[in-house]
Amino acid sequence: MTTQTSHSAVKGEDGNKRCAWCVSDPQYMKYHDTEWGKPVTDDQKLYEKLCLEGFQAGLSWLTILRKRENFREAFANFDPEEVALFKARDITRLMKNEGIVRNRLKIEAAITNAKATLKVQDELGTLSSLIWSFAPTKPKKAPRTLSDVPATSPESVALSKELLKRGFKFVGPTTMYAAMQSLGLVNDHLATCFARD
Repeated sequence: MTTQTSHSAVKGEDGNKRCAWCVSDPQYMKYHDTEWGKPVTDDQKLYEKLCLEGFQAGLSWLTILRKRENFREAFANFDPEEVALFKARDITRLMKNEGIVRNRLKIEAAITNAKATLKVQDELGTLSSLIWSFAPTKPKKAPRTLSDVPATSPESVALSKELLKRGFKFVGPTTMYAAMQSLGLVNDHLATCFARD
């Protein structure tokens, strides 16, 4: 990798410039190149992302990314109908699972969020319709450096409030902004990043 300021796009060995946050690890780069910022509308994938963003709170996303397959196995591939049926014995099982983040509040939040997802589906048809209703209506200027990327937005604050009102947990404004970035509601690839378009 060529060296540039850590806040601008960094040119990789393949000649592509990428957002600087992803260049420390090949798995991180693959996630950046193929997933981050690509629009997601599938309810199961949206529920998974909400859960994983909640588990990430206080940790690095790379930690969660490295454990993602373990999370999928532990949480029935994030099928909200299955996770909503988890009981105390499942929480005990998950607390013993070294392949995931063993935080009781976050585990319980994933179960709570499954139940909340099902309620949203009953009321609105899809979780996607709710989440995407908070996508910004005007495109924002492409960030040139990481310092141009906010931690929250008016939309992430509003989405957080709506999800909390509907019973979701670990969905604060910063967590929701990160989810909005990764789910493609906002495009925060740097202006010179090859994945921006």
